[in-house]
Amino acid sequence: MSITALPRRIGRVAFRCDASLTLGSGHVMRCLTLAQALQAEGSDCHFLCRGEPGHLLDQIRAAGFTAHELPASEAFSQEQDAAACRNALDALRPDWLIADHYALAAEWESALRGSGRHLLVIDDLADRAHVADLLLDQNLGRQTSDYASLLPATCRVLAGPHYALLRDEFATARKLSLRHRQVPALRHILISFGGADAHNLSGAVLRALQGSRLPTDCRITVILGAANPWQQETRGLAVQMPWATEVKINVADMARHLASADLVIGAAGGSAWERCCLGVPSVLLIQAENQRAGTQALLEAGAALFAERPEDLAASLAQLAPPRLSTLSASAAAICDGLGAQRVVRTMKELS
Repeated sequence: MSITALPRRIGRVAFRCDASLTLGSGHVMRCLTLAQALQAEGSDCHFLCRGEPGHLLDQIRAAGFTAHELPASEAFSQEQDAAACRNALDALRPDWLIADHYALAAEWESALRGSGRHLLVIDDLADRAHVADLLLDQNLGRQTSDYASLLPATCRVLAGPHYALLRDEFATARKLSLRHRQVPALRHILISFGGADAHNLSGAVLRALQGSRLPTDCRITVILGAANPWQQETRGLAVQMPWATEVKINVADMARHLASADLVIGAAGGSAWERCCLGVPSVLLIQAENQRAGTQALLEAGAALFAERPEDLAASLAQLAPPRLSTLSASAAAICDGLGAQRVVRTMKELS
């Protein structure tokens, strides 16, 4: 491609990702973000997802995309999954096939290699081989060299939160959110552990906060996903809190809520990059072991504090005098600017 030539448009894209009460919603949500960025460039996006409890097929369709439901199965294997996907992919013949699934690797990718012209893998773990054209790992501290023995020599790697998949609303809200933090204070705490929150950390955090020494005028917002099975219990806890506490379900304007928060108590999954983009200080708890490395990277960058258990939150909150809030905010904002999805789309177009 010449320097002045425009990258070609990507016609059809197929995403293979799942959400469930066990897996959570993160894989589907970040794929939806990339699909929206591709759609804005004229692409036709389709999703292939298993109908497990906690799936997000209806949400995908409500966002304007075609969702193909794959049968739920207790005996998951790459061979079986490839067979379940093959008919739909053979009919779609996508320009790009995008896989975002910890249970899928080179065996699945090789079986479906002929079903799409190009393959993008979204990974976080760097623990298995892939046969991709492009690999995205948006985690802080990730290096291209981490995948050196796991990919073909021709595969291009996009590593780090410079490529974090965030919806446009976060980049749009960044300036306002950073201005909000110019006079730091702990007036508004937001609690958010993603779509499913399988271990009910939101409820555990509310219980732990009941005995803490928050300012009397502090308010608390708890945001739960539509698939969260603890909604009624969380609402019951909210009315018992010593501070004004509101529970919101499946919000459509997360950037606005984050921009108004002085602190988020949450996990180090994909939502960490939303908070970094907006410069929101965090206290992190770990939902799953695969979040430990991301948590450690955020701590080392000075962008968050850590609580091993909800019962340890009081000690973390005691560290949050205004100067510490300012330092955490500045460190977080330096990590991610919210334009990663556009960078990924640009790279896909260059490779098409």
